[in-house]
Amino acid sequence: MSISPKVAVVILNWNGIKHLQQFLPSVLASTWQNIEIVLGDNASTDGSVEWVKSRYPQINVIQNDANYGFTGGYNRVLQHVDADYFVLLNSDIEVQPRWIEPVISMMESDDNIAAAAPKILSYANKSMFEHAGAAGGFIDSFGYPFCRGRMFYEIEEDKGQYDVSDEVFWATGAALFIKKKCWDEAGGFDERFFAHMEEIDLCWRLKNMGYKIMYCAQSVVYHVGGGTLNTENPFKTYLNFRNNLLLLKKNLPKGRASFVIGTRFWLDLLAIFRFLSEGKRKDAWAVSKAHQNFVRHIFKKEDRPKAPRALTGMYKGSLVAEFFVRKKRKFSDLDKGCFE
Repeated sequence: MSISPKVAVVILNWNGIKHLQQFLPSVLASTWQNIEIVLGDNASTDGSVEWVKSRYPQINVIQNDANYGFTGGYNRVLQHVDADYFVLLNSDIEVQPRWIEPVISMMESDDNIAAAAPKILSYANKSMFEHAGAAGGFIDSFGYPFCRGRMFYEIEEDKGQYDVSDEVFWATGAALFIKKKCWDEAGGFDERFFAHMEEIDLCWRLKNMGYKIMYCAQSVVYHVGGGTLNTENPFKTYLNFRNNLLLLKKNLPKGRASFVIGTRFWLDLLAIFRFLSEGKRKDAWAVSKAHQNFVRHIFKKEDRPKAPRALTGMYKGSLVAEFFVRKKRKFSDLDKGCFE
């Protein structure tokens, strides 16, 4: 009888004792046999590490000496974890006992699958998709990420419309399954991102290396969302806009990147005006600061792809035009012929 692959479920924590108290029991109830539960900690000061050590001695606790963000925190912690598969799991997620089995089964079936994610539903309303991942991530030709079940702020009810597992463009970092060999080959997260869109960058790099990214409909988890930075946080706005430009600069061929980033500057200007019209001056300033930071580093050399390649899950149209002009609010409204 063959031994099942070792799976390390790694939860990165920063002052998240309330989430750990609420959701760790569901993770510990996972039925996968060859499993290690790891708590990676970014120098928490709320007693969460001590709480875990005293109540769950079977959990492997790895402590960083500072808060290195989502990217740097995971990069450092995973250097000390040995497994066939890493599962990067947010601390504010409730899982079901057999949530691991269908994802690993799918990934074991194809050596070209590097990463995957389960269906992400809202913990507060379990009939609705959750913003961070929903039913698999996609991206449009101007770098706007979206999901089956979520486009911009429009979130769909789960009616079984996305119950078929399929290849996608990116898998959410909230519950990211990735083969260790692929994590190592890609070099982990780019720490410049700190948090937000780092998983899209990682998945894009893996796709440029010839790997597949998958969505597994047979595994379902429930995400609170906004555990560290809530939706209205201007720093989150800054990271999303800055990181999105960095994402394009890194992963598009040079000529295409210049055109797309130039277009994005104008589209982001519209976003600034929209924030101002809504009285969100801090968010408007955050977009401006994101552009300033990006421009300061625009000439840094990147190991970018030499030529464009067909990337499954990229929408060749403009999501902004589809959503705001043509009023297409659901993934199913998009022209399927426009996907690569």
